[in-house]
This record gives sequence, structure tokens and C-alpha cells, in this order.
Amino acid sequence: MYSVVIRRLMATTPNTMSIKQGLSLWCPQSAVLNRISRVSVPSRSFRRSFVAASSFDNENREYVVVGGGNAAGYAARTFVEHGQANGKLCIVTKEPYAPYERPALTKAYLFPLDKKPARLPGFHTCVGAGGERQTPDWYKEQGIEMLYEDPVTGIDIEKQTLTTNSGKLLKYGTLIIATGCTASRFPEKIGGNLPGVHYIRDVADADSLISSLGKAKKLVVVGGGYIGMEVAAAAVAWKLDTTIIFPEEHLLSRLFTPSLAQKYEQLYQDSGVKFVKGAKIKHLESGPDSRVTAVKLEDGSSIETDTVVIGIGAKPAVSPFDMVGLNNTVGGIEVDGQFRTNIPGIFAIGDVAAFPLKIYNRIARVEHVDHARKSAQHCIKSLLTAHTHTYDYLPYFYSRVFEYEGSSRKVWWQFFGDNVGEAVEVGNFDPKVATFWIDSGKLKGVLLESGSPEEFQLLPKLARSQPSVDIAKLQNASSVEEALEIAQASL
Repeated sequence: MYSVVIRRLMATTPNTMSIKQGLSLWCPQSAVLNRISRVSVPSRSFRRSFVAASSFDNENREYVVVGGGNAAGYAARTFVEHGQANGKLCIVTKEPYAPYERPALTKAYLFPLDKKPARLPGFHTCVGAGGERQTPDWYKEQGIEMLYEDPVTGIDIEKQTLTTNSGKLLKYGTLIIATGCTASRFPEKIGGNLPGVHYIRDVADADSLISSLGKAKKLVVVGGGYIGMEVAAAAVAWKLDTTIIFPEEHLLSRLFTPSLAQKYEQLYQDSGVKFVKGAKIKHLESGPDSRVTAVKLEDGSSIETDTVVIGIGAKPAVSPFDMVGLNNTVGGIEVDGQFRTNIPGIFAIGDVAAFPLKIYNRIARVEHVDHARKSAQHCIKSLLTAHTHTYDYLPYFYSRVFEYEGSSRKVWWQFFGDNVGEAVEVGNFDPKVATFWIDSGKLKGVLLESGSPEEFQLLPKLARSQPSVDIAKLQNASSVEEALEIAQASL
């Protein structure tokens, strides 16, 4: 009798509900089960259903988030805000900690002990966006089931189950993939796993590096991007002999113009940091104790060191979700403007998601905390409500370095938009400098160093509006303030 009732209900409750002129809203299987629970059935059948349910290792099965980074933390907050977390949400993470604001790991977390470094629980999500600090106790209080130190290793899409490294079998109604990225590594054959060689993606990585920094004398940072710049700035506080090596011609070549990069490079050099530009690494050398001793370059030269940090980018952590549907151009799991994958009931958010960047009409994958936060909030809001708006993200990047006690110069820049077209630089870095990117007469992107709160708030308005600007006026501006006034007047 009970099986007949189930079949009838499943037949009358489709996985999708049509709303407003053909719009499809996916309906979790739990909605079907809720209807079933209201049907009067024999008690023996109830006992059989409970036996079946007990074969799964998670109590909360309606919504399962895989991943424990920024996106997971902000997704949890959004579930709580909509009253859909308690007894319904399960988060599975490979880390031993509740979700935290990951950018801290290459900034204040690396400060020496006498410089007041950041430590957990100080930077659990969602303090980075001015929200509540979600400690492990917060998740318990909200009725959210947390499964720590147990990465997901397999998925059965048809059965809607996950398997974990420890052998747990988890059931989900709706799955949100928030696995983020993994650090790109040097191959083992060229020394990528030698003692003294570090990568930074989680607290354990940062703790290991701090242990080395406390004993180090010479540090080599491989990579001239965000990680390289932030680690090298922290190393200055440790008073280490620091060298940055990268194959490009200047720092942060994906964003900085040569002129802008030169200003930052000079600041680092004034702090004692050395640069080796346009260099390719042949291998890392080690001593009798197998610890790294030098970086060998392809031109035959060597740079002595006892500690190496590799910061050469990251790869989307798509495994074991490859079958959900990948984007071969930008990498990651392909989603639509509401972060739905090709499989009904499965979503992907944060660094791992390849999503439509509406403002520039292209598919993008953004590795940044701002996108992790906003994509999580947009996805969960779309899932739980009638919210159907397409995600409309404005690219945003920033960095804050040399912010430890005693630093003679603190650096904080923000960028919004797209760095395409002709670049116009205004200011002499004392401390302000601004760069405007103009394409076909329209302002496409803007970067500002050491701006006031009001000036920083103006940047996204400019980048999103893409106003027509007089490039000659910008070029003739006598100060950053005047240039920003010219740009603002064009809105």
C-alpha cells in the first residue's frame, strides 16, 4: 500500500514546477517526501522507511553543501536568514575548521607573533563582510550538521548520494558544490614536494609556512601575482632576505600596467625585497637532509634559499563532480545565471563555478572572496525563493599589504571592472595613484590606491555605468582627486 501511495505521489509531483510563462523552478525531492509524510500509512511501512533512512550517515539531507570555504559560510548564513537551515542543512568539508575568510591566510595570518597576527576564531565567516562570526558553536545553534575532515570522493547522481573519504554515505535532496580551488604545484620531479617548499590554501598550509619563517634566513617566492606580493610583504616583517621570481616582465601582469607595477616594485625594493623577472625555473635543489637549498633557473644561475613559497595560481577543485558538466575554456563547473548546473538539483558556487558574466557577455570563473560571498547568496536566495534574476557580477579585486605594526607604509588598492583599452594613470603614489581603462571612449575599469572610503565607493559606480569620458581631461588631471571628479561628472 505504502509503495503505491509513493508511486502515485511521485507521478503527481514532478521534479520541476512551471511558473510564469514557462520558467522552470526545480523542486527538491524533499518536497515530495514532505507530501508523503502527511499520508496515513501502516506503521510497519513506516518502520521500513526508517530502516532505509538509517543507511545514510547524515541526519540533515534536504540541502548538502560540499566545501568549507567562504562560499560555504555565506551559503549557510543565507539558509539561516530564510529559515531553512535547522535540521535541513549539512556541510561537508575536508578542513577541521568551520568556514573562514580565506584571504587572511596570506595577509595578517602571516605576521610575526609580535605584530598581532590574525588567528581563528577571529576570522570565521562572515566577519569579512561585516556579518556575524560563525564559529563552530554557531552552526550547532542553527541546527546545521557539520562533517569535518572528510572530503567527498564520489557521487551517484541517480541515487542522489555522496561518498566520503572515510566511507560515509550521504544523501542529498539539493546539492551545492562549493569546493573552491587547489593550489597549482610544482611537479615532484623538479622538487615541488621538498621539505621547505610551501603552498598556501588553508590554515594547515599557513601554519606550516609560519613554522618555517620562524627559522628561515632566505626566502624565495615563486610567482608575481597576489600570493607572491602578499607573502613577500609579510616576509619583510620577519626581516628575511626575500626574492620574488616570476616569468613575466613586471608584477601582477594580469592587471597592473608596466608603469603602475614599477611603483609597487620600487616600494618592495625599498623594503629590501629583490626581483628576478622574466625568469623560468629549471628545478629546486636540496641538501643532504633533503631540504630545499636553492632555486635553479633555466639560464644556469641559482638563488640560495632555505624556504620557498610557490604562488603560481590555482586550479578549480572539480573532482569528483566532473560528470556534472565542465567548461573547457575557463575551467570549473558550468552553471547558469542562478548557479544551476546541467543536472537538476545540483548547483555550483564560488571559485569552482563557470558562470555567465552578464556585464561583459562572456563566461567567466572568478577566484575572489567577493564573488564567493555574492554567488553563494544569489544561489541560495534563488533556490529558496521566487527570486529569478540573473547573477550580475561586477569584477572586483583588491589587496592589502604591509599592514602590520611598525610598517612605514601601508598599501590598500581596489579595482573594479575590466582592464581593457587605453590606460590613463594619474598620481605619483604619495600615497595615491589611480589608473583608468578607457575603451572606445567609455570607462571600463578603474584602480585606486589609498583612496578614502567615499572614493572607493565611487569605483563600482563608474565601472558598472561605463560612462563616456574625455580621455584628454583625465590625462591632464593634476591629482587623483581631480581625475575622480572628472570621471564622476561623466556619470
